[in-house]
Amino acid sequence: MKIGIPRALLYYYYIPFWKTFFEALNHEVIISDETNKGILNKGIQESVAEICVPIKLFVGHAHQLIKKGVDYVFVPRMLSIYQGEYFCPKFMGLPDMMKHGVNGIAEKILTCHITSDEDSISDYHYYLPLAKQLEATEEQIKKAVEAAEKKWRIFRMYSQMGYTVPQALEMVENNQLLKKKDKRQYDLRIGLLGYVYNIYDSFISMDMLEKLQEMDVDFVTFEMEGEQILRKQIDFMPKKLFWTFSNKLLGAGYKFLNNKEVDGLIHITAFGCGPDSFLSKLLEIRAEEQGIPFMMIRVDEHTGENHLQTRIEAFIDMLRRKKIAG
Repeated sequence: MKIGIPRALLYYYYIPFWKTFFEALNHEVIISDETNKGILNKGIQESVAEICVPIKLFVGHAHQLIKKGVDYVFVPRMLSIYQGEYFCPKFMGLPDMMKHGVNGIAEKILTCHITSDEDSISDYHYYLPLAKQLEATEEQIKKAVEAAEKKWRIFRMYSQMGYTVPQALEMVENNQLLKKKDKRQYDLRIGLLGYVYNIYDSFISMDMLEKLQEMDVDFVTFEMEGEQILRKQIDFMPKKLFWTFSNKLLGAGYKFLNNKEVDGLIHITAFGCGPDSFLSKLLEIRAEEQGIPFMMIRVDEHTGENHLQTRIEAFIDMLRRKKIAG
């Protein structure tokens, strides 16, 4: 059967796992197209107005998969991947939001509950509730999860070598042998922080990565760092943030700032993101303490590309002038 996976939200972090899992069970995986205006407009039409744009895009992508004729759309209920921390409530309630908010999807939702205590989501018990719909035995589910975990670990290894998510995905898909990332000298290095679906969806970020590359600027993102390294940066906090991926970004930001690893820090956030209202302020405070320029870019469905381009160019120009001035 055909299993649809929306190209949105945690697609950019767990797609090697999910795609491998379903394919190991001999199902065809259909991934929605790259985000475009039509997908966004459909997501806006089917969603409540107050929801953030990443969720609207997920809705739009799911709707496109229905039009593509998939048998099921995979909508996992992501609850936790670290003890005592959680995902945004919108992630927790996503299957219900989709079931009651998107026309024609109620009978096509394929969902399971992910409540892990680590970044890996490879406990096969999470996926046993899918066995009947996928026409699979417990042993088949277990073997598929093992294959998926192996592929995801390779993907994460590439990411931690400094490859972007698209580059790491391409290398995993092509079964390329491990190789070192090419090194070159840049006059500027930016800490680019944001959830993977805000940075790597080129429609949301308006090709932020490409714009930085065109300006000959190096950048580093949170998923290029190891989990233990990120956790170590926030160990001093008597109380962490409630949200795991927010803590990942905070740990990365503190590492980049405290060690003076970057010339500037850019935080990309979606309008209306509750967790980011805490995160961005903490990053701003630490950046000011370390004397490193900080810029927050807030995006939604109305953000204009020309406005974004101007802000980025001005920020990079300011950093270069600052560096020349010493």
